[in-house]
Amino acid sequence: MPLEAIDDASILDGIVGTVEGISDVGDGWFEVRIGLAIATMLRADGSGDAGQLLNMLFGNASLLADVLLVDVELPDGFLGRFGGVRHGVAGLRARVGAGDRALTCAALKPQGLAPEALASLAHRLALGGVDYIKDDHGLADQAYSPFAARVGACAAAVREAGARTGHRTRYVPSLSGDLDQLRAQIACARDAGLDTVMVAPMLAGLSNVQALVSGNPDIAFFAHPTLGGAARIAPELLIGKVFPLVGADAVVFPTFGGRFGYSPATCRDLAGNARRLGAMPVPAGGMTLARVPEKLDFYGPETMLLIGGALLLAREDLTRETAAFTEAVARHAYR
Repeated sequence: MPLEAIDDASILDGIVGTVEGISDVGDGWFEVRIGLAIATMLRADGSGDAGQLLNMLFGNASLLADVLLVDVELPDGFLGRFGGVRHGVAGLRARVGAGDRALTCAALKPQGLAPEALASLAHRLALGGVDYIKDDHGLADQAYSPFAARVGACAAAVREAGARTGHRTRYVPSLSGDLDQLRAQIACARDAGLDTVMVAPMLAGLSNVQALVSGNPDIAFFAHPTLGGAARIAPELLIGKVFPLVGADAVVFPTFGGRFGYSPATCRDLAGNARRLGAMPVPAGGMTLARVPEKLDFYGPETMLLIGGALLLAREDLTRETAAFTEAVARHAYR
């Protein structure tokens, strides 16, 4: 917008963004600090709209190939306008009776399995004492595994295993589809006795996730990072700050040294940002049992370690391998 075309002084003084600083960070890159008006990110009723927040922070600028969104500093009192974390670290621990230890998580995969086969995996994982068992994010409402059938079967399998072990393992179905479908799936999960679900904010839309969290205060939400790398937004900001801003109680992200390229510094900052907003960091992606001590020393006890395929490799020994995972977490002495 050409400034010369604006003839309202109040807009020039109170709405137009300001360049607050430019610094050379080397190799042809510059850090540019831009001040934006809070009024541009709020709804008429004064509440925050997360989609509009991201629109103002990086909307058209994201179309420039040499621009990255690195961070955002929000004023005190601003976070509450977006809802934020409702259950978080303390709530997720309480759901499974974990005390102050780190939590454990496993994943149901691959795609193509029928609900009964996924339920069998969930049952064996739960017998091993894992805290949370989430759907792989690729599981949706496909013909080979309809959402309602999968949720009913997996919830019953985990509940039966819990009756045998005494551990309150939670099954976490992955939501997908439009807003009406997402709401219907949450209702289906609640009817099956579940209190935790997973959503992908970059697929569902940040404003829609806000609405889901606001409308379901009894439900805890995991946020999956799929498509999070397509927008040139620093993961420390997108996953560590924005996802908790809209209500994610736990944020899944790829840890260093696995299948993805995040550095230890990125992972540390991302986890720290999430915790400061009350959310549980969930490092994943190429995790193995052998790396549990290393990861717990790095992330500390306010962490949920997620091992997926490495557990499933155990095949008929899945329950035993899962038990070894949960025991390694429970007995770890942090450095």
